[in-house]
Amino acid sequence: MDGEPVDARWGSARVKGRRLRTVRAYAFPAAGLLLAGCASMPDSGEIRAVQASQGVDSQVRVFGVPPADKATPAEIVDGFLEAMTSDDPQLETARKYLTPAAAKSWKPGSAVTVLSSGLNRVAVRGEKDPEGPRWKVTGKKLATVDEHSAYQPQTGAREYEEQLQLVQDEDKQWRISTPPSGLVLSESDFQRIYMPVNKYYFAGSTLVADPVYVRQRTDPDSRMDPTTQTVQSLLAGPSRWLAPVVESSFPTGTELRTGTKSLSYDGQNTLRVPLNDKVGNVAQPQCKKMATQLLYTVKDLTGSRLDQVELLRSSDDKTSSLCSVTSVSADAIANRPKIPEFQYFVDNEKRLVRMKLDVSSEDQQTRTEPVPGPLAAVPVFKVSSAAVSHDERRAAVVSEDGHGLYVVSLVGGGPMPAQVPIGKGGKAETLTAPSWDASGDVWVADRDPQHPGLWRVPGGTAAPERVQVAGLDGQRIASLKVSADGARIALLLEKDANSKILYIGRIERPDAKGDVSAVSVRELRPAAPQMENVTTMSWAPRGRLLVVGREKGGVQQARYMLADGSMVAASLPGATGLAEVAVAAAEDESKPKPVLAFSEDGIVWLPPGAQWRTVVEGGRSPVYPG
Repeated sequence: MDGEPVDARWGSARVKGRRLRTVRAYAFPAAGLLLAGCASMPDSGEIRAVQASQGVDSQVRVFGVPPADKATPAEIVDGFLEAMTSDDPQLETARKYLTPAAAKSWKPGSAVTVLSSGLNRVAVRGEKDPEGPRWKVTGKKLATVDEHSAYQPQTGAREYEEQLQLVQDEDKQWRISTPPSGLVLSESDFQRIYMPVNKYYFAGSTLVADPVYVRQRTDPDSRMDPTTQTVQSLLAGPSRWLAPVVESSFPTGTELRTGTKSLSYDGQNTLRVPLNDKVGNVAQPQCKKMATQLLYTVKDLTGSRLDQVELLRSSDDKTSSLCSVTSVSADAIANRPKIPEFQYFVDNEKRLVRMKLDVSSEDQQTRTEPVPGPLAAVPVFKVSSAAVSHDERRAAVVSEDGHGLYVVSLVGGGPMPAQVPIGKGGKAETLTAPSWDASGDVWVADRDPQHPGLWRVPGGTAAPERVQVAGLDGQRIASLKVSADGARIALLLEKDANSKILYIGRIERPDAKGDVSAVSVRELRPAAPQMENVTTMSWAPRGRLLVVGREKGGVQQARYMLADGSMVAASLPGATGLAEVAVAAAEDESKPKPVLAFSEDGIVWLPPGAQWRTVVEGGRSPVYPG
């Protein structure tokens, strides 16, 4: 029975006041048949909560139940809300609850509204209602997913309200004439139906992850499997938020060959992707960049081995090879960050030191050493925080008093360089820990209460430039971390000492076409809206963030978040007591690096599948390059 589909057809029977849906479940030896929850279906008009399939396992396939003969308005509303969560092709069952005109015009794929819990619905009764009863549907809005499949956390007012108008047809059957513009799902249904994936686009010569959501199984509208949905989304272009700073190598109008519904690997772990005639005259270098985008996108989606991607051109119902890339050649084209050789932290003597932690080694002895170069000279330079460049040849350090920034070589000798002039009059009040981007720029924020600001040191050596940050609204930057791709920056903002909120900003740089405008940070968006107070964060592999903070009324925890603000994994164990976290910036998860943290016990690390272990007692500010 393993893997065989099992039908549990309940029809539209009424059982103790509940209408049950048809469900197709996949049976597993250890789990047995998985069944969907049921929605309460009252006939009266009082407020009732509709908890659509809350807690349903992601392996369960849900099919809606068509409206019963002479169904009441309440049953029509509840049946429609339930049917929106189904896997029916074209959502055919949901459309049966609509008038013919509404069923034809309804576009459920245009957007998704995600509610933090189930929907409440109540009849709206009035003396002047000649067209029939209306029902008000309400809930707490958590997020929306737009037509580009991009997740948008809700900010500001969270109240959701929709009016559903019901009319009777010529057979005296009630139907909905004004459905929602898109799908409306509870958070549990959204997590069951959709999954997060990364599309990849180029910012200069570096690939950038663009998180989106696709259906976990065949899409009801397009009938495409998840891999094909993701490739189609990649071809359609980046999300609106990321589009100003990235570009796609695919020519405008590139689509999958007509009729392509499924993409799969062959026996040599090669994915062949047929494209339309828009790619017919693409040169080989551009074609290989296209294939690289596809390889990283599909590899990120499946998590399984993918050795090669081949692009096929289509003409006269025939296909021929356009180009191909292997995983090795794609890594070179993608310009991925160098895998860090060392981990770094500030020891008890306020020296910048380095170490090597090997997650595969049984040797738990940790050896630390001062970093080479001027920082190791006598007398020892006292450091409060530091950042190391991605090539591990330079460090940006903040002095013990927090007022001075220095960019120091980690190779060779020589004296300490001059202080970088940051802040009003070239003097800073208190600097945040610095951060490097992949291009070699250093970023740091001045926390001067009177003149706060974000600064960038181009190349680590040029004159500092003040960076405009749109949307701060009086908040100050408490800490920052630039992504390895240099397209995004994580900013921890505070209005007071008791509340810090995490945002992601888009880094917009002058282009090479004569644009002399300054580098700026635009369109701040919440990166951890579930958390009431964030204490620290760091970038993690695959464009994610590791965030330490507290949810309202909860305890401190460390969670992985997508850069769009959606949660992608459970919290790390034993996060209580962590004060500062750093994780590997390397995108290559085949060579995992351990999570580092500053805790009450000193510098600790988290081996895979184990609990936190102490590296050294004391010390602070653990970092990876970046």
